[in-house]
Amino acid sequence: MKILVINPGSTTTKVALFEALTLLKEKKINHSNQELARFDSIGDQLDMRVERVSEFLDEEGMNPSDLDVIVARGGMLPPVRHGAYRVDEALVETLLERPAEQHASNLGAGIAFRLARPHDIPAYIYDSVSVDELEPVARLSGVKGYDRRSFSHVLNTRAVAREIARQEGFDLEETNVIVAHLGGGISLNLQSNGSLIDVVSADEGPYSTERAGSLPVFSSVQIVKDQGVDALYKYETGLGGLLSYTGSNDAVAIETRALEGDEESLLLYQGIAYQTAKAIGGLATVVGGQVRAIILTGGMARSNLVTDAIKTSVAFIAPVYVYPGELEMEALAAGAWRVMRSEEEARVFKPDR
Repeated sequence: MKILVINPGSTTTKVALFEALTLLKEKKINHSNQELARFDSIGDQLDMRVERVSEFLDEEGMNPSDLDVIVARGGMLPPVRHGAYRVDEALVETLLERPAEQHASNLGAGIAFRLARPHDIPAYIYDSVSVDELEPVARLSGVKGYDRRSFSHVLNTRAVAREIARQEGFDLEETNVIVAHLGGGISLNLQSNGSLIDVVSADEGPYSTERAGSLPVFSSVQIVKDQGVDALYKYETGLGGLLSYTGSNDAVAIETRALEGDEESLLLYQGIAYQTAKAIGGLATVVGGQVRAIILTGGMARSNLVTDAIKTSVAFIAPVYVYPGELEMEALAAGAWRVMRSEEEARVFKPDR
């Protein structure tokens, strides 16, 4: 079974070819600022991204017709369930024209659709960022009409949870796990009997390398008064966190300074661990503390300074497992593989117009 995996980011498009679950070739296609500056919106980049992925296939001596299935990262859809969704016109149109948020991942389904349709190849997205399986009580925000939304690093956190469950011999469909993705943005979710029943999204949790996380409301109001609403948005999407405090988003350099005795750098790293541990503790209360595993993943999970501090704070709740990095490409391929083998059923997205 030949699988093409497509994972668009803001300045890159990651692509990979798999034979069943074996990785054959992976490439990060870089998009320069000059290349991206030609486009007024993310949706306008579709033709260019399709062309670049087609070039990758040409380099590998393959045509789309040689593929058995194409799978792409799921973008910012309205609330969906976990697992696979069939890529069709309605799903692509929603992601390009009416997404929940603007993000480069919204291009994934469109690229897959454009490559797959002429050759009648099945195409799917898997574990979209917008997976929403919240309990009704978890939706309440405190202001009518502005419910909490469910955004987290679903693709990687579910994949890592499956891997830890396999290694430790427990069934994700019969237990509770809390997974924290520690990356450029930090999000957490509570996976209960296979469903994501609560999350801590990147805008309501710990600050990270570049994101402010859960800014207090009155501080947010003051930022808007002082700097404007665009500044507040930028602090939440790329100018907050360590970058705001230090002027740098080089997490490795900041950690090095912390380990060498720089007190400010150490405090900032302690703050990330402190806020992450608090978020884990909060999610644990949702299931009365009945948690089988706490899992730390993402790029910052490589930092012992962060993970050791989190472990010290939350190990009383459940065993803590550290799985650095991410399994996004492997998770997408595995999802498509299970669907093609009829081990999972792909859903059909029904837009709410």
